[in-house]
Amino acid sequence: MMRFSERVAVVTGAGSGIGRATALRFAREGASVILVDRAEGGLVQTEGLMPGNADFLRKVMDVSDEAQVRALVDDVIKRYGQIDILCNNAGISGNHNPITEQDRAMWDQVLGVNLIGPMLLIKHVAPHMQARRQGAIVNTASVAGIRSGAGGNAYSASKAGVINLTMTTACDLGGDNVRVNAVCPGLIETGMTQPIFDYARANEKAHKLGSRCELRRYGAPEEIAAAILFLASDDASYITGQALPVDGGNTASLNLPGMKV
Repeated sequence: MMRFSERVAVVTGAGSGIGRATALRFAREGASVILVDRAEGGLVQTEGLMPGNADFLRKVMDVSDEAQVRALVDDVIKRYGQIDILCNNAGISGNHNPITEQDRAMWDQVLGVNLIGPMLLIKHVAPHMQARRQGAIVNTASVAGIRSGAGGNAYSASKAGVINLTMTTACDLGGDNVRVNAVCPGLIETGMTQPIFDYARANEKAHKLGSRCELRRYGAPEEIAAAILFLASDDASYITGQALPVDGGNTASLNLPGMKV
């Protein structure tokens, strides 16, 4: 399928995990892809996996820095003349310390990347979509933004914010035919979650990974990318303001500790 021929997609967090899988799939389906990450090494690895005929642009930047976001958008518009798709995927996890042991600096960093970053990108990308009366924005939230137990305090709060940002900006932009949706991944093996997987495997608990999901397994970045591309495509032309859990059924049940084996 070449659903995204002649379309330009900006993908943040493209240096690893879900962002990388999303960028690669956009390229395979014909899009020009702007690879954004603050880790240049990860972006170089992603570039090495791109299809031979892919059109892409690498941008090393911090999504929480508005000056860098503005410069990114200006560069993309200057080169391509348009931005059709924005995927806000860049994110960091913070820590799992009790709330009484957390500090403001960690919260500022997590909220800056996970929530302020998407806001800034939408702020600067959306006017170009509105001018053409078309565009799709897909934010990566998390099941942690829906219920507790899937992330630390700062991370969970930031992802709940992303879900609400998705709904409010969908209302802001819908009149100009710009759609805004979110995916809420469950447990996915990525660079950010790797410590969880490493710990489980090192302590003979690998069989428990994903056991609290109804499908009894964890997910792969490619499965989240598939949902992102659906929401960005014309197949989802009447969907906006929604947060889609892609979590193996994790949020479909009570999922209390000890309820599942």
